[in-house]
Order: sequence, then C-alpha cells, then structure tokens
Amino acid sequence: MRRVRPGAASRGSAERALTSVAAGEAYESEAHAGHGSQARERAEGETVQAPRLWHVTLSVSGAEAPLKELRRGLEQLAHDHPFLLTSRYAPDHAEIRYWEEARDLHDAAAVALRLWGEHRQSAQLPPWEIVGLEVIDRDTYHQRIAEGYGPLPATPVGVHPF
Repeated sequence: MRRVRPGAASRGSAERALTSVAAGEAYESEAHAGHGSQARERAEGETVQAPRLWHVTLSVSGAEAPLKELRRGLEQLAHDHPFLLTSRYAPDHAEIRYWEEARDLHDAAAVALRLWGEHRQSAQLPPWEIVGLEVIDRDTYHQRIAEGYGPLPATPVGVHPF
C-alpha cells in the first residue's frame, strides 16, 4: 500500500506546492478568525497534522571567503532570523543549526534548502552551495543527546569559528 499525504502530487507531476502551517486554535484572534475558519472547512473530513519541531543542520561550502565578512554575514542572518541557534564557520565552509516548526519533514527540509539562497544577498553571504542537510524530529534529537551521540547541543548559541 502506498502512503500519500492528502493533496500531495505524484512525483511525475508539477513541483510540490508549499503551504503555510496554521498556528492552531490557541492563536485564533479576531484578525485571523476568518482565515482559520476557512482552513477548518477545507480540512473537514481530513486529518490535519499539527506543526512539529524539527532540528535542522545546514552545511554550506565553496570558495574561500574572508572570515571577517563571513562572520558579519552569519551574524546578520542570525539577527534577521532569530530562530538560528548557532553557526560555525571556516574560510571555505559553514554550518547553521536551528529549530524549524513545520507540518512534516518535507516542509522543514524545503525551508532549510531555501534559507541560504534567499538570504545570500540581504546578509551578504558568500555564493556557496548547500553540501549537507540533516532534519530530525525533536524526539530523535533528544534521544541522540541522551544516548551520548548525534549533534552536540547547540551551545554556545551564536556565531563561532570551527
């Protein structure tokens, strides 16, 4: 039996469309009440997945860049997007770690894969390519930490050299 999310396109069809994740009933306000009720009507009869937390590690690499400019760019990215936990960098590669709230792994990975490219110009980041991506759910992250392996806890928070 093949498992498919409701509304998911087959691999042979057009590119998968990303949708935003609803904040849930606890966030409903007068300003958002109309949007939330429409979402519930569309989802009637369907199982609606609540957003989950995903730990993301994004690795980028490319030609050497001046460390001072690279650090400034990563700090600007962290300032613009305070969800970033930590960034580590060297002249020719960097690693960014953060928590992402998304409906499923596919959505979290899609956001992560766009992060560097979409903010390259605004944060003046080098034109590096993504060379690695790990997305794990919160339970897996905490299980790895408890067992003594996996990504080390993101401390100290901030931008640091490797």
